[in-house]
Amino acid sequence: MKIKVSFSSVVIWLICACLLIPAAGAQQTDKLDVVAAAICENVEGREAVNVGTRFANSTPRLYCFTKIVGAGSPTEVVHVWSYGDVERARVSLAVNANTWRTYSSKAIQAHEIGSWRVDVLDTSGNLLETVNFEITQ
Repeated sequence: MKIKVSFSSVVIWLICACLLIPAAGAQQTDKLDVVAAAICENVEGREAVNVGTRFANSTPRLYCFTKIVGAGSPTEVVHVWSYGDVERARVSLAVNANTWRTYSSKAIQAHEIGSWRVDVLDTSGNLLETVNFEITQ
């Protein structure tokens, strides 16, 4: 017994099959938002302490605190610490829930006076937020 299959039937079947199969390597991308970001002298109880935009060069360590929303599945953000236009540190941080607080820290040398910033990036390298601050004498 022979089965007759038309060319158009095969094309329609292939199109339907392609629509049902997810693309290889495709990932669900969540829209992450930074709802709070601050430079501070410490983090206690998952909250930023002594938040500011200007810090004395005698401050030994600073923290970049961020509150992220929108993660439908575990992901990461990256804090990129820059002194002037020079990247000084890059820290990957887990984001494990829809609303997540996290932070990174950076030791500040007494001679590193001037403009600093922390860029908050998603896993694709998209800029989510920039936090500017200054180190003064």
